[in-house]
Amino acid sequence: MTTTEERARSRQRTAERLLASTAKLSFDPLKDIDWSVLPDEGRYYSPPHRLSLYGTPAWDKLTESQRIELSKHEIASIASVGIWFEEILMQMLLRHAFDRDPTSAHVQYALTEIADECRHSVMFAKMISWMGVPAYGPGRLAHQLGRVFKATSSHSQTFGGTMYVEEILDAFQREAMADETLQALTRQVSRIHVIEESRHIRYAREELVRRDLGPLRRRYERLMIGTIIYFATTRLIHPALYAAVGVDPREGRRIARANPHWRATKKEMAAKVIGVLDQAGLVGRSNRWLLRGAGVL
Repeated sequence: MTTTEERARSRQRTAERLLASTAKLSFDPLKDIDWSVLPDEGRYYSPPHRLSLYGTPAWDKLTESQRIELSKHEIASIASVGIWFEEILMQMLLRHAFDRDPTSAHVQYALTEIADECRHSVMFAKMISWMGVPAYGPGRLAHQLGRVFKATSSHSQTFGGTMYVEEILDAFQREAMADETLQALTRQVSRIHVIEESRHIRYAREELVRRDLGPLRRRYERLMIGTIIYFATTRLIHPALYAAVGVDPREGRRIARANPHWRATKKEMAAKVIGVLDQAGLVGRSNRWLLRGAGVL
């Protein structure tokens, strides 16, 4: 069994490497993105086969310009949910750092990640403004639940929830940044986020697996992680956005929920992180029903 001292040394080594990586490669979105560029009207904002209505009769009825418009609103919805969670994450990391030695590399990297997430939130917000669409957000219920979660989350919930949200966004954005048919600005936003989030994901992953949980605590943490996954996933696409392409929001939500292409996309994007959570003992009977409800199992 790993001792407390061994865990502390491992934590310190990880943080030192991540701080060195940050010093070598970081971005300032206000300077490293040309926000004056105009959108290319003939380009999608995200891969069309990753849109929630793709492959359905509703998709077939849309014109090409409507499909491009849908991609713009869906990426704005996902980005606004990203802002919501990053704001929660910044507060969770501050709570994590508050009780620890600020001279340690571990706490200094936590503070570094908070600075990164602050810039990412500004970057996503500027992208939404650049597209000229609403910041849809996660919806009223999830927004209010976020108030509780950011103030009460445990160690496993903080780093397990972080891993899930960051990994699923990372999977979407890795594909987008490599697709030269998409809008150049959204590709650059994806590239910056992917590069910097790779460090955040490693920090969360290693911190997550260091924690040993007893059987009762593990069942509770599974339930809470399942709840996080359910709300984070089901709120990615706000139903109000369907109105922008002439689809009734309730009908659009129903179609998306039943769409095998969209369900397959969510499973694919979440597969890696669900595997990590499973290895950490955070997937089991108490939360599989929530993961199935989210469409990731």
